[in-house]
Amino acid sequence: MTIKRMDNVGIVVDDLDAAVAFFTELGMELEGRTPIEGSWAGKVVGIDGMRSEIAMMRIPGAPGRLELATYHSPKSIVPEPAVTPANTLGLHRVMFAVDDIEDTLARLRPHGAELVGEVTRFEDVYLLCYLRGPGGIILALAEELPGAAGRA
Repeated sequence: MTIKRMDNVGIVVDDLDAAVAFFTELGMELEGRTPIEGSWAGKVVGIDGMRSEIAMMRIPGAPGRLELATYHSPKSIVPEPAVTPANTLGLHRVMFAVDDIEDTLARLRPHGAELVGEVTRFEDVYLLCYLRGPGGIILALAEELPGAAGRA
């Protein structure tokens, strides 16, 4: 048996409205938003009495979705340290290809985005950066440099 596709990446956030606004500004679209609760949900995630709400974000005209979730019961657990470094075990980051990295950063900063390091050139192929979004989520942005197609 083979894998058919990757449906989505799930990210737990503390403020679902802020996360939806952030990813909307990035260029994603809200596909839907719904509460998730009941015994079936608790059995899937292994948490009795679980109540949450999810927002499914999609990339217009392309595959790829993010499932943003906030937990109402029990409350989400904050890792220690709350802002983990890039080498922390677990989900590392989600990367998005963008047309203009500086414009994207300028649009995301009012939504709380902060650079982790700095915008850096990888050879003559990409401009790259890591940034923190809502709830400390680490995103990576990649802007393909002119004439770089096929060299990556």
